[in-house]
Amino acid sequence: MFKKLRNRFLIVNLVTIVIIMLVAFATIYTITYRQVHDEIGMDLERTTNMYRSGLNGTMPGSGNTGGNGSGSQNGGFDRGEPPMNGFGGNNAPERSVSFMLLTDASGALIDTESRFSMTEDDYAQALAQAVADGKDSGGFTLSNSRWTFQKMQTEDGTMYVFIDTTSREEILTTLIYAFLAVGLAMLVVLFFFSRFFANRSIEPVREAFEKQKQFIGDASHELKTPLAVINTNADVLLANRDETIRSQEKWLRYIKSETERMAKLTGDLLYLTEMDDSRSNMVQARFDLSDAVENVMLTMEAVVFEKDLTLDYEIEPALGIAGSREQIVQVTMILLDNAIKYANAQGRIDVSLKQEHGEIALSVSNTGEGIPAEHLPRVFDRFYRTDQSRTRSQGGHGLGLAIARSIVEQNKGRISAKSTVGEKTTFTVQFPA
Repeated sequence: MFKKLRNRFLIVNLVTIVIIMLVAFATIYTITYRQVHDEIGMDLERTTNMYRSGLNGTMPGSGNTGGNGSGSQNGGFDRGEPPMNGFGGNNAPERSVSFMLLTDASGALIDTESRFSMTEDDYAQALAQAVADGKDSGGFTLSNSRWTFQKMQTEDGTMYVFIDTTSREEILTTLIYAFLAVGLAMLVVLFFFSRFFANRSIEPVREAFEKQKQFIGDASHELKTPLAVINTNADVLLANRDETIRSQEKWLRYIKSETERMAKLTGDLLYLTEMDDSRSNMVQARFDLSDAVENVMLTMEAVVFEKDLTLDYEIEPALGIAGSREQIVQVTMILLDNAIKYANAQGRIDVSLKQEHGEIALSVSNTGEGIPAEHLPRVFDRFYRTDQSRTRSQGGHGLGLAIARSIVEQNKGRISAKSTVGEKTTFTVQFPA
């Protein structure tokens, strides 16, 4: 399930990135394409105006002298060298590689002018391409070069002006290849980054799901036992319908005891749920923590005495914190009750409350079997118990420390545990002073 969720997250992330990249690349390409073609259009217009000015001029060597249809004869231009006069003279754009073809009304070539060496076959092919295009302007490929032309009517016939746009067209082609290369490289890199962060994003969900699954399993197990006891005792009662209530009192007490356990369990679960829902809505007020802890000690002294334990406490007076007095008292009672349950026979319980390093620390210790190191990180998990049989015999559900942690965190504090197996266990709660 989590693998599918991760893959869906990864696919959505990559598709989003691809769409953004395509939009960005398309925008850049469109802007570049327009700039290149605007520049080609302006260059073609300048070149056309140059040849048109030369065609209308009267400088020597211009036009078709002698009517033989070639500008390279009878005073025409040498195609191997840039013309120094004639069509445009020295006014031709220096960066423009261009040539001009002039045809009569029947479409026959009557004159040419070129700024570089071209053959008669090149002229014929260029003219054929332009005529075949059938438009006043366009482009074609000739001898591995890209040419753009413009057609214009003149007094002597039809003039075709051609400029070489190979380098500028290659800019667009190179741009496409660059986009593809960069895009593919980015997708590969982004795939691994996205998978890494997808795994990181899914991990908290996985942990929450596993905890919820374990929580449901533990809660079901805790409810299953008392329900089984109640059902069994109810069957016994039904099997002895003629007996009096007094004679069946033992079975009724079992039912009542298990019902009370279930009521306490469901009450604790509801309390934990309420704590999770009200974390951001709790109203805090400053109160005397020393007085609150001391009252708990006085309340629990009789229980400690009954268990034949020794209770010592050292409470620094007038220590105040901001929080919920009722909840902090509950935390103190949970920790003290936990210490009493797990203390060894004729053991010792120590409670201290003091201010140190800018914090107020409440510590509850008891002598006893202790908690193995591998269990310490999980002692605050719901339903987690290091000794299932002993905890159940003492009526616990494994929710007390989970409730304590939830309360402490809600009151902006920290709770921790340390233990030496066979000697001592200490729970410490720290609040900002």
